[in-house]
Amino acid sequence: MSSSTKPLVGAYSGIFYIVGAAFFWSLTSAFVKVVGQGGVSSQQIVLTRAAVTLIYSYVLVRWSDEASLWGTDLTLLWLRGFFGFATLSCFFFALTKLPLADATVIHYTNPVFTALIAAAVLGEKLRTSELLGALASLAGVALITQPSFLFGGSGAALDLTYVGIALLGAVCASSAQVLIRRLRKTEHPLVVVFYFPFVATIGGLPTAAVTDLQWPTLWEWIMLIGGVAGCAQVAQILLTKGLHNEKAGRAMAVSYLQIVFAAGLGLLVFGEAVDLWSMAGALLVVAGTGFAAWKR
Repeated sequence: MSSSTKPLVGAYSGIFYIVGAAFFWSLTSAFVKVVGQGGVSSQQIVLTRAAVTLIYSYVLVRWSDEASLWGTDLTLLWLRGFFGFATLSCFFFALTKLPLADATVIHYTNPVFTALIAAAVLGEKLRTSELLGALASLAGVALITQPSFLFGGSGAALDLTYVGIALLGAVCASSAQVLIRRLRKTEHPLVVVFYFPFVATIGGLPTAAVTDLQWPTLWEWIMLIGGVAGCAQVAQILLTKGLHNEKAGRAMAVSYLQIVFAAGLGLLVFGEAVDLWSMAGALLVVAGTGFAAWKR
């Protein structure tokens, strides 16, 4: 690498990390969809992802001299874990039922829900830009889902039950984010991270057991551990590095590349073409959440 290139790479290293994180998050989603289409239930996928992350998180907490494993505010920590588990359950289920890009876009409405929930729970001021962003994002979801009562049955409407579950996942993700912001006053970050896979593993055991269990093949185990859990862990590391080197607003804007990657993988791997309505809806969601974040 030439000396003239090194400063450029250093200046944009945070951006490169965020782009990498977006790509690996998209790969995670694609692996979830592939394994789910093979017959492995979404709750089995949730359990595997949580169990692998639990081992990694436990080691990190034990290696830390500052973090106490169980923390202090147990109620909020368990709630954070519950909402994280609910987020994974809803999102992974939606990935197995909806087009990859559409499920990803709907999940990306969570920043506007975070603003609304933070205003209600934490007393944070709700700005006009955030309300406008919420309306734009919901309008975008309507364009993506193309419900028959708006499109007269002429569009390629998505099943509203699955869309509702995807939106519930976005709300749960927002609730988890609000709790994380509340817990940063009392808990070590590693403890907050640990409770997510800890509670998700506990919740995943019974919920996976009551689904139509299918023992994964060797190839499916490779995709579950190396693809879903492995790619998610790489994405989390890259995201952490990116946020350490880049402003949050710019990082959020770049992270929307995950939608582009998801659309590409959806087309190449699953043959899911994105129509004009879905593209317009995705732009509205990105514009709505981006505008709300930029004005903050």
